[in-house]
Amino acid sequence: MASSAAATLFSLSWPNPAAAASASPPLMPTRRLLSTVCHFPESYSLRWSERSQALASAYRRRDDLKARAQMNESQGLSPVDALANVKHLLLPITDRNPYLSEGTRLAASTTTSLAKKYGADITVVVIDDKPKESIPEHDAQLSSIRWHLSEGGFKEFGLMERLGEGKKPTAIIGEVADDLNLDLVVLSMEAIHSKHVDANLLAEFIPCPVLLLPL
Repeated sequence: MASSAAATLFSLSWPNPAAAASASPPLMPTRRLLSTVCHFPESYSLRWSERSQALASAYRRRDDLKARAQMNESQGLSPVDALANVKHLLLPITDRNPYLSEGTRLAASTTTSLAKKYGADITVVVIDDKPKESIPEHDAQLSSIRWHLSEGGFKEFGLMERLGEGKKPTAIIGEVADDLNLDLVVLSMEAIHSKHVDANLLAEFIPCPVLLLPL
């Protein structure tokens, strides 16, 4: 009796292959697909095109950096030794403190130390959503930037101002890093905590490594 039950279960679980092969396939219900054409404003298409180009460029740079990292690993170089390949650093300034915030001063000091150690160039980019005319202490801030970099041994460096463009600071940093083919971006965590820089967008927009400094 037990064997009969087992045989019955077995036959239910494993149908006869010959019968299965001869059976006609079940008829599947058909569904008529309706095509929908969506029209987007031209400005939307342009913004999407610009973002696609920026992402493609970022991915190309990231692949290059990944290949460089793999080469360094194969040569037995540590991450610190790999900084020897850094030849151009970017220091973004996103706060409005005319004398620079604590986090920005730390980033400036770290940038000059790395540049001096590895013989790299420095570019500073000042970012603000307001135009220059709306920032009364803008000139004082530029003087502070020059003083701090001079204290670090750099009287000559690249200086860019991206003011009143209506773009996210993270996107601007990515554009500058890509246009100048930069090797490293130095940022303080203060820029993230203060919501000036979106940490979730760093990997998407910035095509090179980012050094985040804790406070």
